[in-house]
Amino acid sequence: MPGSSKTLHLAVALDGTGWHPASWREPDARPANLLTAGYWTDLVGEAERGLLDFVTIEDGLALQSEHPLRADDRTDRVRGRLDATLIAARVAPRTRHIGLVPTVIATHTEPFHASKAVATLDYVSSGRAGVRIQVSASPVAARHFGRRVIPEGGGADLLAEAADYVEVVRRLWDSWEDDAEIRDVATGRFVDVAKLHYVDFEGPWFSVKGPSITPRPPQGQPVVAALAHVDPAYRLVASSADVGFVTPHDARETTAIVEEIAGHRAGGPAVRVFADLVVFLDATAEAARSRRDRLDEVAGRALRSDAEIFAGTPAELADLLAQWHEAGADGFRLRPATLPHDLLQITDGLVPELRARGLFRASYAHSTLRESLGLSRPANRYSTASTS
Repeated sequence: MPGSSKTLHLAVALDGTGWHPASWREPDARPANLLTAGYWTDLVGEAERGLLDFVTIEDGLALQSEHPLRADDRTDRVRGRLDATLIAARVAPRTRHIGLVPTVIATHTEPFHASKAVATLDYVSSGRAGVRIQVSASPVAARHFGRRVIPEGGGADLLAEAADYVEVVRRLWDSWEDDAEIRDVATGRFVDVAKLHYVDFEGPWFSVKGPSITPRPPQGQPVVAALAHVDPAYRLVASSADVGFVTPHDARETTAIVEEIAGHRAGGPAVRVFADLVVFLDATAEAARSRRDRLDEVAGRALRSDAEIFAGTPAELADLLAQWHEAGADGFRLRPATLPHDLLQITDGLVPELRARGLFRASYAHSTLRESLGLSRPANRYSTASTS
């Protein structure tokens, strides 16, 4: 499957001091600043300097752990984090072009709350908001809320719930028509209540009346993203997301995943498929591999990841991205092994290399994240129904 266009999209996934567990111990790391606004504005500002499409910001509802479903007692890893959506809202006024995509854990967060938080982010950023929907099967996270028990092996139900979650969020975003606010001082009418709509969603997990308390976001629908590794999650991406993050390990697997998601898509615009990679980048491949080995030694074990791990030069990474883009990936979400080192290697090394090959933009051309990704502004489902 050929790439959808010659140029590719590029994003970075920000998590703590980087995706390697020993990254916080690097000389240029800033672990003391992790809980400050300046740390995050610096990183996102650097990503914007590199003209990246967007950043994602990791989040969770339990302390970070070596095991996805249970707590650990390690004290040599980064523990503790700020709320991703609030980070994005703080960073938004300090940036102008880059998209901001915080993570929201659908399993324990009400869709009404998420809808107005992300709508607010879209207003604060003037149309650059997105949201990465994530599920949590962690009993530890569930005990922080005390409202439900997560059954062992309940992943399929959690993904089905997430699909309903996104549907509720999208309906709430549409529950105000674009011109619902009149703001007419002369007549004393601020809002046309006929253009506010009940969403009336009833399902196994949610019963939501609506409308939202936040007017329709500038993008109409902020970008919805999700990470997928297996077929049930590919179905969620196909049915509910605008952007899907996937984890192939070669070009052939990239094509297979893209085709699988496309096969589940029931009409409408195609999902933008981004391949994830963890990256160690240096001036020489030997230096990159040596840094990875050194960090693994500090951590006490080799780095493991759901995504392919790349260690090499920016030019070598550009070769790989070009191959996977030709195989069908619309873009790539790179996970810097250490921050800020690998982010700087992306902005100062990889981006110029891609641009020299005609694979990446020379400037920002659009004002919203949807436009940057080639996604149209969707019609409001309720205003369309009322005029048909």
